Amino acid sequence: MQGQTKSISFDGREIRLTTGRYAPQAGGSVMVECGDTAVLVTATRSSGREGIDFLPLICDYEERLYAAGRIPGSFMRREGRPPERATLICRLIDRPMRPLFPSWMRDDIQIVASCLSLDERVPADVLAVTGASMATLIAGIPFNGPMAAVRVGLLGDDFVLNPSFREMERGDLDLVVAGTPDGVVMVEAGANQLTEQDVIEAIDFGYEAVCELIKAQEGVLKEAGIEQVKPEQPAIDSTIPNYLEKNYTKSIGEVLKQFDQTKDERDKKLDEIKTGAAETIDGLKEDNSVRKAMSSNNKLLGASFKALTKKLMREQIIKQGKRVDGRALDEVRKIESAAGVLPKRVHGSGLFQRGLTQVLSTATLGTPSDAQEMDDLNPNTEKTYIHHYNFPPYSVGETRPMRTPGRREVGHGALAERAIIPVLPAKDTFPYVLRVVSEVLSSNGSTSMGSVCGSTLALMDAGVPLKAPVSGAAMGLIKEGKEVRILTDIQGIEDFLGDMDFKVAGTEKGITALQMDMKITGLAVSTIAEAINQARPARLHILEKMLEAISQPRENLSPHAPRLLSFRIDPELIGTVIGPGGRTIKGITERTNTKIDIEDGGIVTIASHDGTAAEEAQRIIEGLTRKVHEGEIFTGPITRIIPIGAFVEILPGKEGMIHISQLSDARVEKVDDVVKVGDVVTVRVREIDNRGRINLTLRGVPQNGEQAHVEPTPTPVAPLT
Repeated sequence: MQGQTKSISFDGREIRLTTGRYAPQAGGSVMVECGDTAVLVTATRSSGREGIDFLPLICDYEERLYAAGRIPGSFMRREGRPPERATLICRLIDRPMRPLFPSWMRDDIQIVASCLSLDERVPADVLAVTGASMATLIAGIPFNGPMAAVRVGLLGDDFVLNPSFREMERGDLDLVVAGTPDGVVMVEAGANQLTEQDVIEAIDFGYEAVCELIKAQEGVLKEAGIEQVKPEQPAIDSTIPNYLEKNYTKSIGEVLKQFDQTKDERDKKLDEIKTGAAETIDGLKEDNSVRKAMSSNNKLLGASFKALTKKLMREQIIKQGKRVDGRALDEVRKIESAAGVLPKRVHGSGLFQRGLTQVLSTATLGTPSDAQEMDDLNPNTEKTYIHHYNFPPYSVGETRPMRTPGRREVGHGALAERAIIPVLPAKDTFPYVLRVVSEVLSSNGSTSMGSVCGSTLALMDAGVPLKAPVSGAAMGLIKEGKEVRILTDIQGIEDFLGDMDFKVAGTEKGITALQMDMKITGLAVSTIAEAINQARPARLHILEKMLEAISQPRENLSPHAPRLLSFRIDPELIGTVIGPGGRTIKGITERTNTKIDIEDGGIVTIASHDGTAAEEAQRIIEGLTRKVHEGEIFTGPITRIIPIGAFVEILPGKEGMIHISQLSDARVEKVDDVVKVGDVVTVRVREIDNRGRINLTLRGVPQNGEQAHVEPTPTPVAPLT
């Protein structure tokens, strides 16, 4: 089982690539290691299936909790459905790999990355992306690589390559850059309102490191004697494409130039042209070469018609600077926004529409116990802001079964979630757990950025004090040779037939999230910079329209949202509040009809739909945790009587005992000769014994309205919301 290992010194860290040792029956395999993180990546190819007209590429990322020395928390104690983070890493591998395979390839290809060991200083995702390229090259699969990926963080004023989990939490940037020798092919980022220039410099910094990893892969292949397979397109029958171009270029071009028509009208006209072409070809003589070509492949007409439409649409943009809906290249579609469109049973709602893309977002406020527990390899164990994205078939006028969310839904939801997180209020000032759900009601391009805008509207309608509102826009690209055109606010056909989908979200101050996918093998950083800068005026225009609907967060929460009080107690007194077996805190919740959460750091959060009840629970807890000193005087009711004395509630939830000898200066035979349950008395703290018990006295303490000093109950902390 001897393999070949090559070590790469990379930004002060050693990355080890081991080939030829693991998974010998896979087409190609590589173990990528850095620190104590180890990821095994395999690439396998099988023969193509008859009749498919797409690349059946499957990218899987498998997390094994033994990698972090943990046992799964499920009932079965076995990994089951991949956690959301694993799904996102699958997409992270797929997005830079897919455009690098030849467009004509139809073989089944599966890339599997398995995280076998995890070092918290070295996240596994970017290692898996680079390993996917290496495994594919070793497998001899036609591939326009090598490709590599790195993560860039920002700590202070310094960029950091492949930061640890902790460094990512502290930093202002989490950027993944993937590239090939031709340029950048994928960008994924979350940022703390960074300027466009900062983000551009980070991408450039990351691509320089990508180039180093590409050279390292080339070195491994050379040392192993593996020659990269260069994609060579097989001969394609051009009979149908030539026939369509000769006979239907004019009619398709005329449809694309009718700028005043709707999407449905344009699609209907193009479908009529394609149907007419099929009928015309079918009516040709049996020995006609065009009819024979279509008979041999019934999907060839559709693919050829799409290719011709794509060519004409792109020529129109390149040569005339006009898009299919008549907009200029940097023009945004019509914007409509509304807040509070649903009854207040829904804590907050927002409706955002850009052209035909329409998204309805709702915000729900929950208590700390509603946080999502994470059972994956990420050190963070819970999420307090959750965004879910739904894409029903009716949003594109289709019918299909509605099942569990797919990778696309998970990925779009995560992007919108990442865009909002930097502007959420601090937990100690707004302790709510937040869930936003974006329902795509109509789709014609960039529903993820529509979800960002809808989320902002819904959160503001719910009264969440965002640091700043966030908007987003999707940028596109048409590249023909040296001619490049960047499109603002792309619609469906421009995404479908274009070369780039570049989503940019942020505030007026700066960028909070980026995601760029390519359909070509790479793009220069200078072109990416142009797209980022062109996105800013579009974002601000959209934001201006959003603020016309709601200019600032609502001052009052929905009457159906829980009210939270949050305050801090001494962490050493948490046990006092919880009580033996949880009896004390259970008694408080039952008495006040509230929900109470206590964190290890001593932050107490009380949730209730009744503000008065929440304040009562707070007074009880503060009473339990307030330190009492000898000599202090309190007034409170007698709560119970025993033969040797009486108990007095001196503070909410806290009692002290008056021994029978301390009830009066005179001798007392029976306790209830002096006091009875319910009597209100003024007492002085005589002593606090070594077990923390509070001993009280009535002796020498004025009663019944006589001059007496009564220690006031501490003023409750003002509620946070």
